[in-house]
Amino acid sequence: MDPMCLFSFLLVLSWSFNTIHASLGDADPNYRRCISQCQETGCIGPKCFPHCTFSSEGEIVGRPWYMQEPLYLQWKKWDCQSDCRYHCMLDREKEKELLNIGPVKYHGKWPFKRIYGMQEPASVAFSALNLAMHFHGWVSFFILVYYNLPLKDGKKAYYEYAGLWHFYALLSFNSWFWSAVFHSRDVDLTEKLDYSSAVVLLGYSLILSILRSFNVRDEATRVMVSAPLIAFVITHVMYLNFYKLDYGWNMIICVTMAVTQLTIWAVWAGFSHHPSCWKLWLVVFSGGLAMLLEIYDFPPYEGLLDAHALWHATTIPLTYIWWSFIRDDAKFRTTKFLNKAK
Repeated sequence: MDPMCLFSFLLVLSWSFNTIHASLGDADPNYRRCISQCQETGCIGPKCFPHCTFSSEGEIVGRPWYMQEPLYLQWKKWDCQSDCRYHCMLDREKEKELLNIGPVKYHGKWPFKRIYGMQEPASVAFSALNLAMHFHGWVSFFILVYYNLPLKDGKKAYYEYAGLWHFYALLSFNSWFWSAVFHSRDVDLTEKLDYSSAVVLLGYSLILSILRSFNVRDEATRVMVSAPLIAFVITHVMYLNFYKLDYGWNMIICVTMAVTQLTIWAVWAGFSHHPSCWKLWLVVFSGGLAMLLEIYDFPPYEGLLDAHALWHATTIPLTYIWWSFIRDDAKFRTTKFLNKAK
């Protein structure tokens, strides 16, 4: 399996578990009482929220359009329900801290402190750094293939998989972008975009693993291999977005694609005698160790840095190694082709 896509799969898997399992904080009677009071009055003690404005019928009403802030300022604002949940959670955690009771999860998430409206600021930052590392890896790959290595007739790369890796880079950019957005604001739309992006990257990575490990270079064969998988992934994404966001079914699909890719890459690394296969093994092994952070899930330090954020941090250097392997593969294939041509 593409090791970096293994991370996407495990990311989806961890979100699924967070969603499936109920949180202790949700069932706390004091927390639920606070939520009810806030949604009825728009206030938590002396603290009131200006967007929790109620009509005489009890419905939330908004301000006229000419009194609203511009969009570039509104992005960090939350709705009434979200603010009620957030501040009730903080108040409840302060009460528990005085009683030496540890933090618990609320609605599947640890109690994080917002920064500039971001729900999980550390995960947002590390997702952005992962995106930047993928961009750096792709740019260095692009320069190597089209400027440092010989070209066919001075235009086309000798490396047969260059176009596939370019598209892989685009899907990686998209996936990490929506990961940052999702961690910034967890709502229905960002959740679906994040899940969909990760599944698309996972599905494309399966195609790429098959094409590279079996050395498929003929365009017609590539289409025959890719078409059924592309159709399946598109159907699955449409099912998640337009019919039902079924976490259990999505997990089964992701597990199947992940195990298939992992098997393909593992067998290929063992039998190909590729000069840089050690980098592939390093990324897979290190990524597996890093996933212990997901298993040993601990509360966020100072409300900011939790195990999941640290796991995001570990993928940054591994992304660099992965793109280093891709560059080495381009050099290896180009050199092999030129030696045969002599």
